Order: sequence, then structure tokens, then C-alpha cells
Amino acid sequence: MSLRLGDTAPNFKAATTDGDIDFYEYLGNNWGVLFSHPADYTPVCTTELGKTALLADEFAKRNVKVLAVSVDPLDQHKGWVNDINETQHTIVNFPIIADDDRTVATLYDMIHPNAHATQTVRSLFIIGPDKKIKLIITYPASTGRNFVEVLRVIDSLQLTANYSVATPADWKAGEEVIVVPAVSTEDAIKRFPKGVKVVKPYLRYTPQPDVD
Repeated sequence: MSLRLGDTAPNFKAATTDGDIDFYEYLGNNWGVLFSHPADYTPVCTTELGKTALLADEFAKRNVKVLAVSVDPLDQHKGWVNDINETQHTIVNFPIIADDDRTVATLYDMIHPNAHATQTVRSLFIIGPDKKIKLIITYPASTGRNFVEVLRVIDSLQLTANYSVATPADWKAGEEVIVVPAVSTEDAIKRFPKGVKVVKPYLRYTPQPDVD
């Protein structure tokens, strides 16, 4: 099954390191990050899960729940978590799905046979409170993800979901944003009282609207 932006994220039930879950119930009204790993006890995955745990407060303040998945069994996950905690100097505080029957991997098209016949690639999905897929990123097994970038994208997604703005290249929270083309300059001046800077008729900047 090939998923695209705007599709409804498939629900599932699964055994995890934190007990059995229903994915939709786990997310509740929060945003979600679901990300896959090629295998347990692998070096890059160990650093990724450790980094995610270290950023727990950053995800929490954005109302984001994190959920990892690997096609290895639950008992192996639990042993691996001990290694992650030890080597990455953290405590893994989010569930890791035991997907040894490939249910989740198949639902989310996480196995790419041309890359590896059985292991999942590094897929990452950001899912909104409406259970729609807002972002899909896929990395090869050899390349670890940048979780600071994941947080940056979440900031952009949450901002642009509430205001008629887009975020420019390399944008970080607190910086100027772009007024979307659907809003006229006249309306933009009314909507954004902090000011609108017109560079071109189609390129207009305004201070981030939800920052005092």
C-alpha cells in the first residue's frame, strides 16, 4: 500500500515495549511521529532511538507522541532498549512496536525490496490530530535521520495548519514567514497586524503570527 500526503494514516493494533496499543487510541488528539528501523541491535538505529529519547521534552511541548517500529520480536526489543539507554545515556520513554509479522511495515509500505527484501527502510511519518499524513520522509538504512529537522518540520506544520502562511527555506521557529498566494496583500495587511513586507506581488513576508 503506497501512502501519500493527505491520506488517512492506517490504524492498527500491536504489541509494543509499553504493552498492547491501538494506534489511534495511543495518539488521541495529539500529533504523532511513526518511524521505522531496519533491525534491532544495529548501530545507526541505536543512535536514532537514543536521540529521540533525549528530545522527549521537545516532542512533548509540541503535543507529539512518538512510536517506533522494527520487524524484530518484542523480547529482542526489550534487550535492545537496555543497550540504547546505556550507550546513548538516556531512557527510551516511547513504545517500540514488535512487527515481526510485518503488519505495520506492510500498511505503511516500509519494506522496499530493491533496498532490502525483509528489512524496513528508515521511513518517518508525521500524522496530525485528524489522523491525516502530513509528512513522509524516507532514508536509506545507511543514513541516520536528523531529528532536529523533524522538530523544525513539526513547528512548520503546526504553524501553517492554523494561519495562512508558509515557511521559507531553512526557516526556524520565530523567524519571518511567507503569506500564502491565496491571500491578497490587502487581506494580508488586515490579517497580520505586525506588518507585511512585499518583495514581489507573490513573495510577501510577515513576522510569525503566533509569537508575541
